[in-house]
Amino acid sequence: MSLHRVSSMESWEHARGSSPVQAEHRKMSFNPVGTWVTPEVHKEPTLQVSKGKRTVQVAVACIYCLFAAGIVFGYAAFKPVLIKEGVYRYLCTEKERDDTERTCYEQEIRLNLMFTTAAVATNVCALPVGTILDKYGPRVSGIIGSILLTIGAVFFIFAPQVAFDAYIPGYFFLALAGPFIFISSFQLSNTFPRHSGLILALLTGAFDSSSAVFLFYRLSYEATNGAFTPSNLFTLYLIVPVFILLVQIFLMPARSYKTVGELVAAAESSAEEVDQQGEDNDEPARLERIREQRRVRRESVLSELAPLLGKKGEDKQQMQEQRKKEISGVWGALHGKTAFQQVKTPWFILITLFTVGQMLRINYFVATIRPQYEYMLGNHAIAEHVNNVFDIALPVGGVLSIPFIGLILDNTSTTFVLAFLVSTATAIGVLGCLPYLWAAYANIALFVVYRPLYYTAVSDYAAKVFGFHTFGKVYGLIICLAGLLNFLQSALDALRYKQFHGDPVPVNIILLAVVFLIGAVLVYYVRRKTQDMKRDYLEDEAENAPERTMPEVSSGYNTNGDV
Repeated sequence: MSLHRVSSMESWEHARGSSPVQAEHRKMSFNPVGTWVTPEVHKEPTLQVSKGKRTVQVAVACIYCLFAAGIVFGYAAFKPVLIKEGVYRYLCTEKERDDTERTCYEQEIRLNLMFTTAAVATNVCALPVGTILDKYGPRVSGIIGSILLTIGAVFFIFAPQVAFDAYIPGYFFLALAGPFIFISSFQLSNTFPRHSGLILALLTGAFDSSSAVFLFYRLSYEATNGAFTPSNLFTLYLIVPVFILLVQIFLMPARSYKTVGELVAAAESSAEEVDQQGEDNDEPARLERIREQRRVRRESVLSELAPLLGKKGEDKQQMQEQRKKEISGVWGALHGKTAFQQVKTPWFILITLFTVGQMLRINYFVATIRPQYEYMLGNHAIAEHVNNVFDIALPVGGVLSIPFIGLILDNTSTTFVLAFLVSTATAIGVLGCLPYLWAAYANIALFVVYRPLYYTAVSDYAAKVFGFHTFGKVYGLIICLAGLLNFLQSALDALRYKQFHGDPVPVNIILLAVVFLIGAVLVYYVRRKTQDMKRDYLEDEAENAPERTMPEVSSGYNTNGDV
């Protein structure tokens, strides 16, 4: 999962090639199918929501995202509890069962498959979530999320008692619930357009921190010497989906808050629509009254936007957004093209391959951190300590990195961002191959800040390169393909156990080499295309510049050279 990094002002775009007078406005959509939005001429209901209620809505969304949006990514903390509870222990031989501290091959593969399935579901689910959110609104999406969360919890409650494997489907439904709950909250950044970045940061922080749910559970489990079982946890956890269901029904908005661009576009379209409707009207006086009423309504909407924008105002915000676009160097690279045309380009192919490799590395590390360091450091207790440090650092690092992510993406070029990602990923890969405790600490420190930066940078790249008109389709396809290929984690596990006898270094080297190669090609391509785009822009600017004649210079000499 990642945050779709879209500001409330960026969604107001004129369709390419259209005149500014009759520009067509499209709503930024997470729907992979995409739909045109008919401008509304009635008064926008969301503008009538009080500031107090909006504040409560944002606060409540942060609370339920904290407890539900991404809990499956706290797997590294949850896995030791499952091992102590003997989950999948029946797959081990009699000799292997005597060692209660370590997992056998079959048990390890099945436990990791639980997380792999959840990681795939989280990313693939982004496609249907976008469609449902755009068609039925955030309330329906949130209710579906609460139902899925309840199903997942029920599976875990009865898992020790049923005859079939309820752990994998239970974790699967917990993973499915996350995108429905988290993505449906994005639109709340439009409650206060001036602070949309802060609201998105709070929601992202809640998502990253939700992995700590299993960390606190593991601490409780150890403090009670195993008396607080997973069944007890998920019985208590049913409070969360019930809370989400109640607030969706009685508090949260049924329809998404619109961006400033959408509201202004709707207001302007109202006036234009009146002009077009009244062209053939034979009652000039009546037509004039209707036009005046509509203009008053338009001015009313625009005046209501003023307090939402704060002191900066719309024009200043747009100037800031324009500056960010110019700094990126890739803005508009494929804007105006169809999704099918975009996915055939190296812009799409390279970022998809890079995302597949990085997501595979990230999720593989989360699932196997303890056995990896147990082998490299040669000590089970130290490996457990490293795992515990990672459990704490993952949510904390995600939260602390949020303000720096915005600074990097808004103030540096996309080429620099990609080069930074590749360099940091290479450093993480190298540290992951070193059998030293200091290297483990350094690896964790880099990993926990790199993970949210990477996911956010991919969505930022997609918005800038492909544009908002095809954002849902193209970005959804990138994440979906990367999610599906996460099933390769099982193959990497088998390779580590069977081929390399538990040694994680060869697998880490393979992943490091593949990701570095793809990343280097991606950076080179984007850098070259950025230079081409800049050169083309300067050439177009020179060609379109108006011709100016030099004024005649009057001198003190005539044509014959006489004074």
